[in-house]
Amino acid sequence: MLELVFHGMDQGICAFMGVVAAYGLTCILLHCCGGLLPRDGGRDYAVDGKLSQGKPRGAGFVFILIFALTVFLFLPLDRERSIYVILTVAAMLTGFLDDCSKAPWGEYKKGILDLIISVMVAVTYINFNGTTLSIALLDVQITIPAVIFGILATLLVWVSINVTNCTDGVDGLSATLTSITLLSFYFSAESTGLADDYRYMTLLMVACLLGYLWYNATPSRMMMGDAGSRAMGLFIAVTALQTGHVLLYIPFAILMILDGGLGLVKVALLRFLKIRILKNTRTPLHDHVRKNLGWSNTQTVFKFAIMQIAIAFAIVWLIR
Repeated sequence: MLELVFHGMDQGICAFMGVVAAYGLTCILLHCCGGLLPRDGGRDYAVDGKLSQGKPRGAGFVFILIFALTVFLFLPLDRERSIYVILTVAAMLTGFLDDCSKAPWGEYKKGILDLIISVMVAVTYINFNGTTLSIALLDVQITIPAVIFGILATLLVWVSINVTNCTDGVDGLSATLTSITLLSFYFSAESTGLADDYRYMTLLMVACLLGYLWYNATPSRMMMGDAGSRAMGLFIAVTALQTGHVLLYIPFAILMILDGGLGLVKVALLRFLKIRILKNTRTPLHDHVRKNLGWSNTQTVFKFAIMQIAIAFAIVWLIR
């Protein structure tokens, strides 16, 4: 009934109410319920990792649920979008269970869970949209065999989940970069053909992230944990797929790819092939710039954000 009331309103008013509700509910519930979240134990391997010890962790549980609620309340339902929202919540829950666990889950366990969810995203996308991709700058469309497309889409989602998760190590960094990435897709929508429903979903997610950032600016009062970062990474990948211009994920999320992705490559090469790279570079890169270059947390967030915004502006202008 409540959904029907909202959908009967003027679309502009309803959209405005949805964004306000997403932001307001996130602020209110994090303020009132933040103390109920599990506490962080600190990280020995991260720069200043001990400073997070004792802070509430897993705030993603709150703002991802609010995102899902506002999507279902302020947007008309269809099966494809509903599946993506459910999978975003599923990614959040896998992360939140890890946040709550006294003994952190192993890398392989989390990687397999991420893979299962990534496959489900890929299958859902192919089922509803086919396997045709566009290359924005060349105005070219390519149809890929379903199996190959499925593998590539699965890889995209898995990588996005994990690089976003690895970026979450400085107060405000991951949520700020995610907001910039999603807004980049939002402002490029007219060129890429991103549907209005998915475009509006990006605004609802950003509104929730802004509500969370109110409490996460240095020095943070709480942290999103894997509950937030894994769900954000999945949603970024879904948004990239929905544009039909999947390669835009690279420039629109390049700082997260470099920050979190280099560490994944470094560890994988060393563990499986015994190849050692970036010997003098700490990963994630946000640890390198803080430890080796002396950047403060605030400088790290601002400088990473500035670089990402500059790249996004250039790409949005080019694809016009």
